[in-house]
Amino acid sequence: MLSLYINLSSRLHRDEKGATAVEYGIMVALIAVVIIAAVTLLGGSLGDAFGDIKCSITTPATPNWVAATETCAA
Repeated sequence: MLSLYINLSSRLHRDEKGATAVEYGIMVALIAVVIIAAVTLLGGSLGDAFGDIKCSITTPATPNWVAATETCAA
């Protein structure tokens, strides 16, 4: 009985698959937090940059059915 316990105990100490999975889970969670923070902080300025690009593009004729969602400063 004692040998069974020692064998099981040594196998559990050598098996680190669970610990590795937890470490990978923590890394993925931290990467997700960094991505969410970056998108939150840069979202407004990226929207403004794309709005400026949209206003700088000239089209020959805008159809009547296209609603003007943004006014561009001249």
